[in-house]
Amino acid sequence: MLLVKAWVGVSTIHGFGLIAHAFIPKGTVVWRLEPGFDVILSEDDLQKLPSPVQEQVAHYGFFHPGLKRYILSADDDRFANHSDTANSRFCGDHAIAVRDIYEGEEITDNYQEFQKPVNGPTRPPLGAP
Repeated sequence: MLLVKAWVGVSTIHGFGLIAHAFIPKGTVVWRLEPGFDVILSEDDLQKLPSPVQEQVAHYGFFHPGLKRYILSADDDRFANHSDTANSRFCGDHAIAVRDIYEGEEITDNYQEFQKPVNGPTRPPLGAP
């Protein structure tokens, strides 16, 4: 769950992204895994879901290597895009700002830290066949 003022907006990286709506100082916990709020799925749970739902989890979620579970954030955190020079860092059950993040700046993750494909499948634009 997001612990800072941020929500989805237009991204300079890819379509939509997670945009800070207040200054976030370096070291701030930006996100925390919250069971009961965020969706936590085993491989078996995921495989029992319809294919379109599995695709949603693959696109918006990630595999948590420590828990060996798939995580789908229940809020706009799922719109955080990848950057090789991410301004937040995944730390197991939370993410912290690794530098000051300014209001209006996109909050980014390094997907390689939590085994999410950097160049995974993208969705077609709205209205595409």
